[in-house]
Amino acid sequence: MNFIGSEKLQKMTASIFQEVADRKMEANKKGKDVIDLSVGSPDFSPPSFVVDALVESAKDTSKYGYALKGIAEFNEAVGYFYKQRYEVDLDPAKEVLQLMGSQDGLAHLATAIINPGDFCLVPDPGYPIYEASIHIAGGVIYPMPLRLENKFLPNLKDIPLEVLEKTRMMIISYPGNPVTALADRGFFEEVVAFARTHNILVVHDFAYSELIFDGNPQISFMSVPGAKEVGIEFNSLSKTFNMAGCRIGYVVGNEQAIHLLATFKSNIDYGVFYPIQHAAVKALTSDFSYLREQVKEYELRRDALISGLGKSGWQIAKSPATMFVWAKIPSGWTSRQFAFELIDCAGVAVIPGDAFGALGEGYVRIALVQPPDRLSQAAERIEKFLVDRLIKK
Repeated sequence: MNFIGSEKLQKMTASIFQEVADRKMEANKKGKDVIDLSVGSPDFSPPSFVVDALVESAKDTSKYGYALKGIAEFNEAVGYFYKQRYEVDLDPAKEVLQLMGSQDGLAHLATAIINPGDFCLVPDPGYPIYEASIHIAGGVIYPMPLRLENKFLPNLKDIPLEVLEKTRMMIISYPGNPVTALADRGFFEEVVAFARTHNILVVHDFAYSELIFDGNPQISFMSVPGAKEVGIEFNSLSKTFNMAGCRIGYVVGNEQAIHLLATFKSNIDYGVFYPIQHAAVKALTSDFSYLREQVKEYELRRDALISGLGKSGWQIAKSPATMFVWAKIPSGWTSRQFAFELIDCAGVAVIPGDAFGALGEGYVRIALVQPPDRLSQAAERIEKFLVDRLIKK
């Protein structure tokens, strides 16, 4: 028998993350030690009080049934977190929805909101689930270029009116992934006015909200006047509290959009394991001193990597946020050639930029998911790799 994927599946590419993982495994089989800086999976542990809450709740055998939806305490904890961290007031009952991680919500939102043929504005480069979710829903992707000369912000004035007339949704992300840029309040105000004018739902991916460096401000899109009228914001405990494997996150904002997503999700899942919900409540209502220390650690990692790479002549701008470095590669390679040769020759795994969109070509994304000494070692390997290639040329 010959089974063929659906037309929607055929529009998707195989996961670059799996491709890099397979390449790394082949290098390991050959005895090569590979420093993995590819996937943004935190190597830090969750705070001890979060682990304790999870273990204690897991001892309660009454907590092993279907959860169906978020417990009230979770929604209230999200409201508390948003008030304390971003000065945003939320109605826990109507403006908060629990998710199995923010990617879960992003993956399902388009199907709940757009119809086949509807346009969606998507950043290029952007996280792959943005485009994948539109393909699944049968929508049409209109890429918004993110360029260095515009501080990696989309130029909304460049989008044709005939596109905007068919657009139902736009996705933005600041701090971004893979592009680690920040947006200021003025840009968010422009987005609110733009969305109101063209009747577009704004979807802000805010998963790296607590990994912002050098004293830069944390600006939630929801803190901008009018944002709740036009948009929603996804967030997660994966990066903030290192609970990536727990699969718990949330979306906040526009009540109507949240209701539509909740209706869709009620048909396809049974909620998050209760002990994980209780652990998340503990995390979201802590004193947050843990978060300040974590940011310092990521800054040390960023500086160790960039300083080390600078010694080889590869000058990279400091990431203002996230757990990544978005690096323009030296000339002479495509992104994939460079990334795959780094694994094979230098024993360092990164993600090629073209995996995130056409404008990612010429870049690689490097994850800060190793201690500073290991990142310095990675930089030394890359320096030797670049010097060797220069000599051979």
